[in-house]
Amino acid sequence: MSLSYSVDTNLKDDLFQCPVCERQFSQSIIETHVNKCIFLNTQTENKLKRAGSYGDDNETVESAAHKRIKADVASVSTTSKEFPVSEKTPNKSKVDREMIPITESLTYDKNIPLAEFMRPSLLEDLVGHTDIFGPGCMIHSMLVKKKIPNMILWGPPGCGKTSLANVIANLCKELKTLRFVKLSATMCGVNEVKEVVKAAKNECQFKRHTVLFMDEIHRFNKLQQDTFLPHVESGIITLVGATTENPSFSLNNALLSRCRVIVLDKLSVENVVQILEKTIVKNNLAVIVDKLKERKSQFGEIKCLIERSSLQWLAEMCDGDARIALGALELTLNSQKPYDKSVPCVTLDEIKDGIKRTHILYDKKGDEHYNIISAIQKSIRASDDNAALYWTTRALHGGEDPLYIARRLIRTACEDIGLGDPNALVEAVSCLHGCQHIGMPECDVLLAQCAVRLARAPKSTEVYHAMKRVQQTLRDTKGSLPPIPMHLRNAPTKLMKELGYAKGYNKNHKNISGLTYVPEGMEGVNFFTDSNGC
Repeated sequence: MSLSYSVDTNLKDDLFQCPVCERQFSQSIIETHVNKCIFLNTQTENKLKRAGSYGDDNETVESAAHKRIKADVASVSTTSKEFPVSEKTPNKSKVDREMIPITESLTYDKNIPLAEFMRPSLLEDLVGHTDIFGPGCMIHSMLVKKKIPNMILWGPPGCGKTSLANVIANLCKELKTLRFVKLSATMCGVNEVKEVVKAAKNECQFKRHTVLFMDEIHRFNKLQQDTFLPHVESGIITLVGATTENPSFSLNNALLSRCRVIVLDKLSVENVVQILEKTIVKNNLAVIVDKLKERKSQFGEIKCLIERSSLQWLAEMCDGDARIALGALELTLNSQKPYDKSVPCVTLDEIKDGIKRTHILYDKKGDEHYNIISAIQKSIRASDDNAALYWTTRALHGGEDPLYIARRLIRTACEDIGLGDPNALVEAVSCLHGCQHIGMPECDVLLAQCAVRLARAPKSTEVYHAMKRVQQTLRDTKGSLPPIPMHLRNAPTKLMKELGYAKGYNKNHKNISGLTYVPEGMEGVNFFTDSNGC
């Protein structure tokens, strides 16, 4: 079904053709129309795929879609006459507006989580990570120059990954040549990424480059991550990914080679206190006092009093996660109690009673899972019983499987203690059996005792290193492995005896048996003393 479209003959020289619907529009609205045209046609295609229908139904849907496009273009055309588009604030399509966070509002909206409302929009508003984003650093200099590189932001929750993306989004809004799109791997798939790339290719015709922020990028498997590769390599999009998982394990190596990995550590207590104080002051949520004896008369009209020690405690209990700290502050202010008849207040004791320390960075399938178990073994290896006890208890406190810890203790008893104290292996196995029988929380003391016992035991790595030398020798052997000597072979049948299996074997000690017990050519090798294994 075709739609007529009239054009003023005086403006024909300024008309541009839409590559989607092949209709012509003026320069002031063509950009907006193309974005909407792609968006609406994509919706139409999805509806057709879900319905699985063709023919008359297809024409009906397409007709409706074209009518919506025409209506949208007409509305945009009217709007553009009434509200001219500024060069500093380019007109955005509906898709862009939904994907870019709105941060212009200055009045605190209680319907928005405080952590989301307080996301910084300017580079100088970022708190912490001065070694990465501070003045003089490479990333800071590039962002100041409005140059955004392909990068992967790796760090624990609440350390500022999404906040940096918000800063980049606002940089893009200031420039007519950049377009920011935000997606999350928890809510989208490869098809959504392809739609963004399709729109990005079209934007290139208007000299606008697309910056794609993919939150939780590790949720994409490595095949899905391949979707980014050709477009990142060709420069159609700039990829900014955020992940809490180790990129070495969770991301495609080819993608990593094209992006700079930015490692963000947990925020310090001082950083979190700074964020809390800034939030309170900026939104006039309360007055911070050292002691609650400082009365209302000292400050005039106020909403609430909060002790500075309360903020310090909140910062300490959140484990470097600003999101947790702001959420706890929001909960605290919403449950304030009056200090006297008129002044609400927040005391340290009340905040301790109301908010417990439940957030500890520990992921049983992530980096911390392996980091803590490594810390346990290395503390035992160094005979530091105090550290071994701490790391074992911390792993249990974070929810680690006690059987996993017990199995690692068995390995440690062989690898690091070995023949220095053979009974250590027996006790480690007994610890595993005990954990299987009684489970948590009763088995915590079994693991703690075993870890301390192994840390205090005499150490011997003789067997472990000898085994490693044998493994290296086997890897270095060229061709087939040497045959087993005939006198060492088993001879359960008459035929095998006739072939010479077990011929000449005796049970004497190696010094008087007259036999060799290693393959021919290796008689002089001693894996316990030879550092080269040969």
